[in-house]
Amino acid sequence: MTRDALPGRVRIIGGEWRRRWLPVPAAQGLRPTADRVRETLFNWLMPQLPGARCLDLFAGTGVLGLEALSRGASHATFVERDTKVFAQLVHNAELLQAGNRASLVNADASQFLLTQSPTAFDIVFLDPPFAGSLMAEVMPRLMQGWLAPDALLYLEFPRAGPGIALPEGWRMMREGQTRQAGYGLATRA
Repeated sequence: MTRDALPGRVRIIGGEWRRRWLPVPAAQGLRPTADRVRETLFNWLMPQLPGARCLDLFAGTGVLGLEALSRGASHATFVERDTKVFAQLVHNAELLQAGNRASLVNADASQFLLTQSPTAFDIVFLDPPFAGSLMAEVMPRLMQGWLAPDALLYLEFPRAGPGIALPEGWRMMREGQTRQAGYGLATRA
């Protein structure tokens, strides 16, 4: 078993905090994005990351937003509804000394988008629990002022299934897959 495969930990793979291991609580449905997928994703995002404002909407471990901060994003907002997972996310942000570069919100993602004033984000990470229809629920809400003109959406979804229905005027610019998940980067057409 490699260090990568040890349960209950995830690592930042690049940037300022590279090689930092962070604890992950045991929680149903929590599945941190694999190192290989994150490496691919952040290679795709590298030109857009410096100074970017990111939204990690179903944050879980927060590894996507934390990786973005580590690699030069100016700010990330993390939204996580599970109290136990959120507490660990707060602890991990403190361990990395993310400070005012990270905004942490303990809330349901759909309610967050409905009750907060929209802020235009450059990059949005959407990796909701696979069970249910959360992706379809939040996608139209994101289109209501939450995205900068050149925003990018990272989507992670179950490989077995209907795939992702992108909003009108959006297209997948990059795609990949693992045994269990499909993932891609979408942009306005």
